[in-house]
Amino acid sequence: MNTEQASPEDLALLRATFPAAGDHRPPLGREAVRAFEAAHGTVLPEPYRTFLAEIAGGSPSGPPAYGLLGPAELPRREPGLPFPLTAPFMWEGRAWEEDDTDLEEIDALMDRVFDHGSVVLGTDGCGMNWHLVVTGPHRGHIWLVTGEGADPFGAEFGGTTAGSGFAGWVRHWAEGKDWYDAL
Repeated sequence: MNTEQASPEDLALLRATFPAAGDHRPPLGREAVRAFEAAHGTVLPEPYRTFLAEIAGGSPSGPPAYGLLGPAELPRREPGLPFPLTAPFMWEGRAWEEDDTDLEEIDALMDRVFDHGSVVLGTDGCGMNWHLVVTGPHRGHIWLVTGEGADPFGAEFGGTTAGSGFAGWVRHWAEGKDWYDAL
């Protein structure tokens, strides 16, 4: 997955999925994307960066179920700070399992997972939010972050046949597949 340059195939997929006459929001333009990046201390990964600038600034029809948000639609985000996870993490019930992690440490980690190093793409409801990681080793990957835990999305992580990153996530949705279709 190349997060520095969008492939022509990925951009063609995104343009076909979000045609110019679609119900999505207009693209933001390069200047607005650069302004967002400067204000938040990060550079958005490709092809999401080009998608926002040239194709669409969000879409009420998705993905996910409740629509694709623009990059700054949720408050309290600090995308320029490091995303804290590199592997799936389940925090629900950890204090009752054989785990010596302090609850305050878990709460602090949860806060960082929800607010650092990612932009929220949208929700499937019930606190199931899709994040695009913009910093660290998982830059460009999509994560499902819930009140119970956080899980990277893509075939290499298991549970799905989807390709990695924003374009793979969009393709999976456009093909009408269940998010976790390989369970």
